Amino acid sequence: MSFFKKLKEKITGQTDSVTEKFKNGLSKTRESFVSKMNDLVSRYRTVDEEFFEELEDLLISADVGVNTVMELIDDLRGEAKRQNIKDAKDIQPLISEKLAERLQKDDSENALNVKEDEMTVILFVGVNGVGKTTTIGKVAHRFKEEGKSVLLAAGDTFRAGAIEQLSVWGERVGVDTIKQQEGSDPAAVMYDAIQAAKSRQVDVLLCDTAGRLQNKVNLMKELEKVKRVISREIPDAPHEVLLVLDATTGQNALSQAKTFSEATDVSGIALTKLDGTAKGGIVLAIRQELDIPVKLVGLGEGMDDLQTFDAEQYVHGLFADLVNGEEDDEEETST
Repeated sequence: MSFFKKLKEKITGQTDSVTEKFKNGLSKTRESFVSKMNDLVSRYRTVDEEFFEELEDLLISADVGVNTVMELIDDLRGEAKRQNIKDAKDIQPLISEKLAERLQKDDSENALNVKEDEMTVILFVGVNGVGKTTTIGKVAHRFKEEGKSVLLAAGDTFRAGAIEQLSVWGERVGVDTIKQQEGSDPAAVMYDAIQAAKSRQVDVLLCDTAGRLQNKVNLMKELEKVKRVISREIPDAPHEVLLVLDATTGQNALSQAKTFSEATDVSGIALTKLDGTAKGGIVLAIRQELDIPVKLVGLGEGMDDLQTFDAEQYVHGLFADLVNGEEDDEEETST
């Protein structure tokens, strides 16, 4: 059985709407990446060194990441030799299979760490402009839909309008926001929010933080202070530290991830605007080069378009045209 057919069978039974969201959300990357791959395959009858060099350039242009690409190409060379693959067309399913292997390190890592019998505290970090506040609002909506009570903490007290923006999201979703005046101490906001969450016995506390201060050192010190206050009040919290990254910034997102992961214990990535970029390979670069799981991906503007990352759905969405093309070929063969 081919890789694409196995992939199709694996996701069969999962929610059709989720499959469609990944397929539609990855359309820009798919159109760019797969069309270039089809062009590459059409120009080469056989798999040779020149073919691999062009494939390497193609993967790098999709922001897969140089180190990851080098490892992937070496792996493909070895596998093509072991399987005695000569025809360039036969390398396409092998590429998708190798991408899937690198993403599927441990699917359990993709789930948010949510406490069942106690309050869950999730801290959101990231630079300004990546969609952090919107992500918090969508996560709040998600938990509300699951029947959980939610409270927001407006810890970004330095950016003009940040408190108001989070409050608007809170009103839209139907949850309260704990806030102070602009310019106040973020750690004090977190303390108030935790006390309010405890007294109200809420299930989930979602905490916003500053995205920029005078310099990187000040920002990271502020984040450390906020985390200390949270951990002092709830010893095993925060239960998640989600770094919000904008997929459209490509390698700059990878650089931000490195900076934040050095300064704070990032437990997962929320990758926004994946539907707005043709360089969706950044998912693989983050997973491989930083060993941080991508937990949430933004696949559209809608409230329900923030999805738990699923490696199989991602690969299927990326290669949907090839999957459908193979099914068409099988139907023609059978008739």
